[in-house]
Amino acid sequence: MSSRDSVATRTTEKDGLDVIAIGRASVDLYGQQIGSRLEDITSFAKSVGGCPANISVGTARLGLRSALLTRVGDEQMGRFIREQLVREGVSVEGITTDKERLTALVLLSVEDEGVSPMIFVRTDCADMALSEEDVDETFVASARAIVVTGTHFSRPNSEAAQLKAIRIARKNGRKVVFDVDYRPNLWGLAGHAEGFERYVKSDFVSAKMRQILPDCDLIVGTEEEIMIASGADDVLGALKAIRAVSSAAIVLKRGAMGCIVYDGPISDNLEDGIVGKGFPIEVYNVLGAGDAFMSGLLRGWLGGESFATAATWANACGAFAVSRLLCAPEYPTFEELQYFLENGSKHHALRKDEAINHIHWATTRRRDVPSLMAFACDHRAQLEDIAKRAGADAKKIEAFKVLAVKAAAKVAGGRDGYGMLLDEKYGRSAMFEFAHHGFSWLGRPVELPGSRPLRFEFSQDIGSQLVEWPVDHCIKCLCFYHPDDPPALKAEQQEKLRALFEAARKVGRELLVEIIAGKHGTLDDQTVPRALAELYALGIKPDWWKLEPQASASAWAAIEAVIASNDPWCRGVVLLGLDAPQDELQAAFAATANAPVVKGFAVGRTIFADAAEKWLAGKISDEQAIADMARRFESLTEAWLAARGRKAA
Repeated sequence: MSSRDSVATRTTEKDGLDVIAIGRASVDLYGQQIGSRLEDITSFAKSVGGCPANISVGTARLGLRSALLTRVGDEQMGRFIREQLVREGVSVEGITTDKERLTALVLLSVEDEGVSPMIFVRTDCADMALSEEDVDETFVASARAIVVTGTHFSRPNSEAAQLKAIRIARKNGRKVVFDVDYRPNLWGLAGHAEGFERYVKSDFVSAKMRQILPDCDLIVGTEEEIMIASGADDVLGALKAIRAVSSAAIVLKRGAMGCIVYDGPISDNLEDGIVGKGFPIEVYNVLGAGDAFMSGLLRGWLGGESFATAATWANACGAFAVSRLLCAPEYPTFEELQYFLENGSKHHALRKDEAINHIHWATTRRRDVPSLMAFACDHRAQLEDIAKRAGADAKKIEAFKVLAVKAAAKVAGGRDGYGMLLDEKYGRSAMFEFAHHGFSWLGRPVELPGSRPLRFEFSQDIGSQLVEWPVDHCIKCLCFYHPDDPPALKAEQQEKLRALFEAARKVGRELLVEIIAGKHGTLDDQTVPRALAELYALGIKPDWWKLEPQASASAWAAIEAVIASNDPWCRGVVLLGLDAPQDELQAAFAATANAPVVKGFAVGRTIFADAAEKWLAGKISDEQAIADMARRFESLTEAWLAARGRKAA
């Protein structure tokens, strides 16, 4: 059985967890201005942080069934940690909500290569209030291994909690992993401004840590951490001191030099151990690298791999972390890791490798959307024309779009697979309404309606607009693109789409590209496949394509082949409506029944045009408009599901 297969097998078992990490859970606020002092940072990126929280995410991404045992505050940051862990597939059964304390925060910056000042905001924080009462025996015994961490031995209550977890693990034949995770200022040994300080000798800390060593199966630390855990003043002496009291495998992390595993007697030669393959890469940010390292190590060790393989995976995961800005969000998935191990990278800075970054992006999306039935109400020019014919003020379009959301919500009923397209110009109020209804997906257009060559609606500096969007809103861009367009026009369109793709990836938003070829040229079985192939050749890999109905099954087969060969991680295709009558759309739905790449539809005027004409003219009420649009949308969803032999869940 391959490593990939063994992970798949284990993650479908229902007999428990692979690993529980115990201890710190914070929110990291990373300065986004690289090369700046923390004093000069003006904006921050938010992510889950804290050694055990990072490990729980890192191991989950690599296919282990992981959990976190900690406390978080009863506020927005605590809920953020919970929600993000759930998205990552981490069990939150062991997380207690502390109603009296706040979730810990950490402020960080990348000031220079390998230099990252940080401030721990952890005064009486929730995770350090972890107690024995939070440690459930059944829960701990359900895991094959637990990870205890150094910082949580610094206070009596959290120390008692970890010692209890160790006793339960030993009693039930589980493995105990000790991540030394030494932060001197969290032991009160350095000032608030010294969060980056890695080593302060302390007999008190060493005494605390030495008591843990005999009960461990795996001990992991840097050279400084191995010394503090043993109390010795040199690395070789530290290794021998640990071996004198513990038979655990000792993993010595050595930064850019990789690691050495000592799984037996310690000789006088520091290099006499199991060495994993190293990966020379740019050191961009050292924070969180050890947690990524531990994730790869645990994936190999608990997966039954040799120490040499486990150490190589650990080094590779650490390489990813030091070459990217954030901690947990930047850790690799197993697919990403395997690609890197098999193919390597031509880039010294892994964060600049487009192929690896695309796999990372596609395998860490915020949610799965296997099918999508979307009510498209992002129209601007069409609704302005309707308002003009009705003699209505265009400002009323905004209120109409709120009704459209209510109609869609009435059909969706909070079920997965339903979404909408709404625009910035008239849809702001509708977006606020949308947020109350639990839809799966929202797309927002950026193109200037009708523009050819493509132009963005509000500013050609598209990246500055996208930063303000909620992270789960998908960018939608319509481009009238035909592969037989004049070369100059095509080049201009391609440049615009490439710039949009780069901006989308930079700010972390999904992208849907809508291609309409039939309005400006002939449409045969190869037209759209050729268009997509040209855009893929430029490195443009949208999360979704939105395409017009095709005339034949062979056209869809050709489209599917182009997508599969260029981006197997593409979410798929949604059909657009082009104001087609409902019976034509139903026929188009049926024509895609044997085209798995087509995941749904995004239809607008077929649903809202009649209601808009009457409502804007004052001929029907709000309730009647909602009912009419809901009826039409539901009819389309039923036709879509019927074409695939399904019913609404």
